Amino acid sequence: MKPYLHGKVSVKKWGGKPEDYQAIHDLLDLPKSAHADMRHRAIFHNTLGPYIAEKVFGINITNSDGKLVSVRDIAEQHIIDDMGRIPTLSNYLDQMPFYEWLGGPKKEVKKISFDEFLKE
Repeated sequence: MKPYLHGKVSVKKWGGKPEDYQAIHDLLDLPKSAHADMRHRAIFHNTLGPYIAEKVFGINITNSDGKLVSVRDIAEQHIIDDMGRIPTLSNYLDQMPFYEWLGGPKKEVKKISFDEFLKE
């Protein structure tokens, strides 16, 4: 969606100006700056995204009409507009391969006998 399109949807739903909501929409689309195709949505366009938005902006914002608006509602509407629904993070990760490097460096395990253990 073009810039402010999400903001215009927010204005239609909750009043105020597009600028009142832009920072929330920008946060949800931030991963696009690092991965500029639709896969950027795997990062925040899921059930985790609205939670993160609340941590960043608080539970509510006050728009320029003085109306208190839920940050979660704004973020969820953004995701629904883009995706048609709000997927879970598991919807993305369940099909992701489990790369060995996700576990970090391998630790060397030294096996010793019980007798060697008693000597140490």
